[in-house]
Amino acid sequence: MPRADEDSAAIDDTLLIEDFGQRIGRAMGWPPMAGRMAGVLVLSPAPMTLSELQEALGASKGSASEMTRLLITNGTVERVKVPGVRQAGYVWRDDAWSGCLQHQLDQTEQLSELARAAQDRGRRMPEVQRTRLRDMHTYYEFMVREMRRLLDEYQRSHTGRRLAERPSAVTPRDDD
Repeated sequence: MPRADEDSAAIDDTLLIEDFGQRIGRAMGWPPMAGRMAGVLVLSPAPMTLSELQEALGASKGSASEMTRLLITNGTVERVKVPGVRQAGYVWRDDAWSGCLQHQLDQTEQLSELARAAQDRGRRMPEVQRTRLRDMHTYYEFMVREMRRLLDEYQRSHTGRRLAERPSAVTPRDDD
């Protein structure tokens, strides 16, 4: 019979997963199911197969498959081989937040390129349109520059913090 603290932990996990579905899903422009899947994978201690994700989320195979593709594309989840299991596994990447920011940077770089091309093509347009296109280009250049800086800063601080959190290796003593 499950203990009360196990029941409480399961309820807390369920509430957290639902919170992920609503908050991360909304903030990232993802469907709530993708946010819930992110929550499940963040909390999972081991890779999960598509079947396990389906069961955990009460999702169809098609929906679970689509959500894993979305999370992979957004840089937060990766597909892995699980020893002894035929199905691929899915895990929350150790560098998921870097992957997420990299994905956002990639999208912003595409918009920056659009803004540059639009500004070039709009050189003969009236001043109002040229100003709008120039402002768009200036904005996206700024965003790309700052996102690159943020990504670099985050990766440096995150790598340093992860190294500091690792347990020290025990070295054998010479007098043994």
